[in-house]
Amino acid sequence: MYLRFGWVVGNVGLIGTLIIVTLSTSITFLTALSIAAIATNAPVKTGGAYYMISRSLGLEIGGAVGIPLYLAQTFSIALYIIGFSESLVIIFPFLNIKLIGIITTLILGAISLFSTKAAIRLQFIILGVIALSLFSLLLGKPLTEVQSNIWNINTGNTAEFWKVFAVFFPAVTGIMAGVNMSGDLKNPSKSIPRGTFLAVGVGYLIYMTIPIFMALWVDSSTLKQDPMIMYKIAFWGGAILLGVWGATLSSAVGSMLGAPRVLQALTKDQVVPRQFSFLEKGSGSEQIPRWATIFTIILTLILVYLGNLNTIAPILTMFFLTTYGVLNVTAGIEKFVESPSFRPKFKVHWVFSLLGTIGCFSVMFLINPMVTIFAILFITIIYTWLRRRNLKATWGDVRSGMLLQIIRYALLRLEKEANPKSWRPNILVLSGSLSKRWHLIDFANGITQEKGLFTIATILSDKKVSQEKISSFEKQITDYLNNKKIRALVRVTRAEHIFQGAIQLVNSYGLGLLVPNTVLLGESKDLAHKKEYAQMINHFYISKRNVIIMQDFVSDDFRNKKSVDIWWGGLKGNGGLMMILGYLMHNSPYWPNIKINIKMVAATNDAANIAQKNLAELLSGMRVNFSTKVLVSKGEIFWDILKKESSSSDLVMLGLKTPDKDFGDYFEKLKENTKDLNRKIFVLASQDIEFKDVLS
Repeated sequence: MYLRFGWVVGNVGLIGTLIIVTLSTSITFLTALSIAAIATNAPVKTGGAYYMISRSLGLEIGGAVGIPLYLAQTFSIALYIIGFSESLVIIFPFLNIKLIGIITTLILGAISLFSTKAAIRLQFIILGVIALSLFSLLLGKPLTEVQSNIWNINTGNTAEFWKVFAVFFPAVTGIMAGVNMSGDLKNPSKSIPRGTFLAVGVGYLIYMTIPIFMALWVDSSTLKQDPMIMYKIAFWGGAILLGVWGATLSSAVGSMLGAPRVLQALTKDQVVPRQFSFLEKGSGSEQIPRWATIFTIILTLILVYLGNLNTIAPILTMFFLTTYGVLNVTAGIEKFVESPSFRPKFKVHWVFSLLGTIGCFSVMFLINPMVTIFAILFITIIYTWLRRRNLKATWGDVRSGMLLQIIRYALLRLEKEANPKSWRPNILVLSGSLSKRWHLIDFANGITQEKGLFTIATILSDKKVSQEKISSFEKQITDYLNNKKIRALVRVTRAEHIFQGAIQLVNSYGLGLLVPNTVLLGESKDLAHKKEYAQMINHFYISKRNVIIMQDFVSDDFRNKKSVDIWWGGLKGNGGLMMILGYLMHNSPYWPNIKINIKMVAATNDAANIAQKNLAELLSGMRVNFSTKVLVSKGEIFWDILKKESSSSDLVMLGLKTPDKDFGDYFEKLKENTKDLNRKIFVLASQDIEFKDVLS
């Protein structure tokens, strides 16, 4: 305000300045509305804006914004100290600006380390000095006898509008000083909204008044060249000097108090690597974050030594606009989702938060698109880094509510009839013990490729198991899968009998039209259960669930498979489904360089030639790179041909017949006929869908 307001008016004129002030304050005001809504919903503890964002949008997003917010606060300290040093050197040219900046940083840092209360009490004295300086300016006089015509800007050496905006915008970012002191306030939910709105209102009134006097009293050329013009036109120039020093030192102290507390909160939440855990420690009765303050002082000293006012201000603007934008996103999502837990005393329609978000990011792009992209990239890198660290939060956030809204929207718009073009396997894995049948989970994860859904289900044959134990078991399985980098749904249920429990699960599991279309399970080795097992498979079939039965085997090398044989019996039914499974394996990163072989048996050479030609045309139309081989039986039975042709293959797929009353005996005989094969998958297509159209 003191050192750059004249430069702003000189470059963009009175109208341009009033537009910049109004636009800047509008963004701040919309953000203040969002802050008020969040602050009056739940207690706001140490960390200010970071605390608000992380408790709503999650630890990763909070951290991705919290780190730039901390840097913005630290840059603010440097900005204000450089401003103070610059004004001092203008009055006393023999002083060294960098030396003054370093000494000032150390003094303010010492005050912040000594007592938070003392630093805040100092602000009241400074506020009085600033009021005196503004009163002295209003009683001032024109610089010359001739009034300047600042309404029309001269074109000589004039900065661009958005560059001027970027230099001015830090003047309206002071609301963060109060927000970041949230942990030291007696009643944050009351103090933050009231203090923020008063700051925005009083600031707007002052910023709209000063340019009028400057425009009427000073010519544009002088305004652009003389940073101490307010000193020369004021009634008492000394009051302006005191105001400059008071404003810069006041703002520096505010940021010096706020920045370490943001860093302290980031460290407590383990966003900052644990090697820096000492930064979260508070000292004394006021719990002053002394180590975080010392770290901030060191960083500020570096910035003061290397930076200058016009370089730091635009960088600061980008950091604050990013924080403001995400704060608006936070409040907007909370209101839009309308979670029962979001009941702020200060209610704001989500449209205002949306306008604030659009305003922040639009202005960022208008100021400097490249720097904006860099800022977004910077936040994205931090977010990705935090995601990889798998940070554990002890609080809930709005993301689940937001995702629920998206899921609801999608579920209600799912097509009632299955469309082959959009078909994907939605697999229900009847895994039982994870350690015994891990290959089932491995296979399901491989073919869904994190694009389809699959559920891992376990049925406990004990109806007395409590719901608490079931929930605990589900959590254990989920945590285990997360450690294995596998994303799947988990369902644990209880039933008196395992097979009956599987039938009940298939009958009831799912949400709306989103139900599993494929059941993946292992084979039953106990002949005493042959009948029940067959009845279960038959129920899956008549329930229109595709069935995949995998032979039980140790799966340490399951991802190393190089060849899969699909024994072809035609495109309809099982053949089409096996072709899709082969295609999904072929395109999965789980099985790099895997080879899919389509094999079939013909009675004669002529039939074999025709079949070979038909297969080639079919695969060409499907745009899949599978090899084909048609064999002539020459009197051999199929099982002998199968054993000879697929004994060295890593995996063999075979179709199952339609279940009937003799299915149990049929399946046992099938297992006997294929016992010499290493790895087997039996496939039964049950859905009312033309699988040939999926790959057409």
